[in-house]
Amino acid sequence: MRKVELHLKLFISVIQSRQLVRTPQRTAEEASTSSMLIQKPPSGTDALKNLDTVDDPDTVEGISIFANGMNAAVRAVVRVGIYTGARVFFVHEGYQGLVDGGDNIREATWESVSMMLQLGGTVIGSARCKDFREREGRLRAAHNLVKRGITNLCVIGGDGSLTGADTFRSEWSDLLSDLQKSGKITAEEATKSSFLNIVGLVGSIDNDFCGTDMTIGTDSALHRIIEIVDAITTTAQSHQRTFVLEVMGRHCGYLALVTSLSCGADWVFIPECPPDDDWEEHLCRRLSETRNRGSRLNIIIVAEGAIDKSGKSISSEDIKNLVVKRLGYDTRVTVLGHVQRGGTPSAFDRILGSRMGVEAVMALLEGTPDTPACVVSLSGNQAVRLPLMECVQVTKDVTRAMNERKFDEAMKLRGRSFMNNWEVYKLLAHVRPPVSKGKEAHVLFLWANLGSYTVAVMNVGAPAAGMNAAVRSTVRIGLIQGNRMLVVHDGFEGLAKGQIEEAGWSYVGGWTGQGGSKLGTKRTLPKKSFEQISANITKFNIQGLVLIGGFEAYTGGLELMEGRKLYDEFCIPFVVIPATVSNNVPGSDFSVGADTALNTICMTCDRIKQSAAGTKRRVFIIETMGGYCGYLATMAGLAAGADAAYIFEEPFTIRDLQVNVEHLVQKMKTTVKRGLVLRNEKCNENYTTDFIFNLYSEEGKGIFDSRKNVLGHMQQGGSPTPFDRNFATKMGAKAMNWMSGKIKESYRNGRIFANTPDSGCVLGMRKRALVFQPVTELKEQTDFEHRIPKEQWWLKLRPILKILAKYEIDLDTTEHAHLEHVTRKRSGEANV
Repeated sequence: MRKVELHLKLFISVIQSRQLVRTPQRTAEEASTSSMLIQKPPSGTDALKNLDTVDDPDTVEGISIFANGMNAAVRAVVRVGIYTGARVFFVHEGYQGLVDGGDNIREATWESVSMMLQLGGTVIGSARCKDFREREGRLRAAHNLVKRGITNLCVIGGDGSLTGADTFRSEWSDLLSDLQKSGKITAEEATKSSFLNIVGLVGSIDNDFCGTDMTIGTDSALHRIIEIVDAITTTAQSHQRTFVLEVMGRHCGYLALVTSLSCGADWVFIPECPPDDDWEEHLCRRLSETRNRGSRLNIIIVAEGAIDKSGKSISSEDIKNLVVKRLGYDTRVTVLGHVQRGGTPSAFDRILGSRMGVEAVMALLEGTPDTPACVVSLSGNQAVRLPLMECVQVTKDVTRAMNERKFDEAMKLRGRSFMNNWEVYKLLAHVRPPVSKGKEAHVLFLWANLGSYTVAVMNVGAPAAGMNAAVRSTVRIGLIQGNRMLVVHDGFEGLAKGQIEEAGWSYVGGWTGQGGSKLGTKRTLPKKSFEQISANITKFNIQGLVLIGGFEAYTGGLELMEGRKLYDEFCIPFVVIPATVSNNVPGSDFSVGADTALNTICMTCDRIKQSAAGTKRRVFIIETMGGYCGYLATMAGLAAGADAAYIFEEPFTIRDLQVNVEHLVQKMKTTVKRGLVLRNEKCNENYTTDFIFNLYSEEGKGIFDSRKNVLGHMQQGGSPTPFDRNFATKMGAKAMNWMSGKIKESYRNGRIFANTPDSGCVLGMRKRALVFQPVTELKEQTDFEHRIPKEQWWLKLRPILKILAKYEIDLDTTEHAHLEHVTRKRSGEANV
């Protein structure tokens, strides 16, 4: 990448024009008129004044808030901007700082963004600003930018602040003209600042911006919520209580919905999908049925903006009073409040903020006067650029649809990810599970056309957080479909020994938040026990297998495919759900358990960096797990701000080690007197952790001290993160849906016979979608000697890690996000 002289201004302000109390609902005509104001304000009107009426006609001023993960984006924009040769400026206190100017607009340096990855909120502040809503205020803001030669804005915020930035951009020429006429700027200054580039990043814990799968701050908020839910669950079980938990989300139910999936809640109330008119009866029946099955607690999640179909608010107190009055259960209410906004950012948010920040700088570098303002979004694991105002308009359309009671349209406008979460939740929480009478299971609700089959679920390989959530989802979806569900203990070894039992609904109760593997798991492969395994498949009438595990599950699936030539019993459908901290299963960009391990590493690195900051002149070498796969070392390095990360996929020499030592020597001369180096456990058989530690210790004598830490199996333990719980739950549901269809498809002459390549698949996330890929087709994509895929998407993030650590390297910009469009259909279908 060529370095260019470019002035970037970093502007952090998340502004929402919403009241903190519920307001009267608007008519359809009012809602339609308000949304029109966003697209093109009438001439002679003040666009930002009109924005006040978009979300709420009674709002007078915006609410400035912030989200975790913003500091990672700030750091990335500053450092990548400086790397390209740009001057980067902070604007403190949001729009108010832009209007006031002076010391609020300060040039950023490389060191000024050190030690901020682990900090919540935004270190440069955010504030309410009524002045920016007036043209006079925007004139002052434009004057402050022109005088500093700033013509590029990176705005991190919600739809309100992003819309304000776009309006500012559309007025830019007129503002310059007015400033020049009044003599506040010269003609030369006006020419140099003739156009304004805008790139937006979405920061909001509500995840309420259409066009991105996740907004910066959402995952961290889910971490705070789940920590509290897990703590409450223990006391609820002890005292047999019902807990009603209220989470944020006045206009978007994403936090409530994902929380309900992540903790296995009995019920969730969200504003996009109000419950049926007789919801009180359904709720009470659901709670009593759960208690009758032996559960000692009930969890109800409520979004603060929950309403019924008439638009009436459903509060947590209303629900508590209902449960106490009708069921007599000891019921408590917990309102989480602003605790959801605080705390340390999650690894996901740090990486998301860093990636989005880098892409924002790329977009600014490529901007022209004709380039529309864009927003950098996340689709699957891909960074995409979307027209800012298209995304804002779809977000407003959701509000309009909800105000007009078109809730189905609102759900679809939220996008596929939101819809998928909702569908899985409905299956697991609202469908009445089967009950047993004698030897027969009478299903109260099932997809009759799928029939009843016997499916076995097992864990294979090393334990990973989230395995239990995947088992629970698979078992319960299978039961709902009317299948007989079996669980196998201790992997393929247990399948060979007949360690198999039938699992009912309550068998997997409470498994979602538990780490490790409740079923037990081993690395044993099936080939040596083909005869015993085939006998038990016949004995237990197993017609389908769900393998939840890592590389051993994948290779075990390949061996089962080979075994079909010898044993007809192996001609049954099977699916592999990747679950391993190493994230090394071919066919999937992500594995269940990797996010939990990543957060464990980040938490440890944060504490180590804090220690190093206190002692100064100290370098820590941290060894991570992953086998030959460098995913954990690379992503943890990106999330924790490491100076280097050694991995097998990127060979290194003694010269590279020497360069890293010299780099740290120079770093010790700055104000940042600490170092963090990560090493994947099998990155090099000769350059071991001890070798690197000894080398750094020797070469750093008199300059810095060295310490080493081997994190070991703590990376496999702990409660799964919200990401892993949600991912595992959806993967289990999708795998079971595929399984039932594939078994039916393979039913021939009174038996199951599946011998086609697509009857044995890996279910994985590839870029933007969950896809089933035959294990035989993945063989060519696999390095079996080192147990890794031949191509891994995250390797393209390695240069970002090095640039943010201040290494002089070339950044390949041949593959970057291109401007796409938000596809909307007024028929109600949406693909966002």
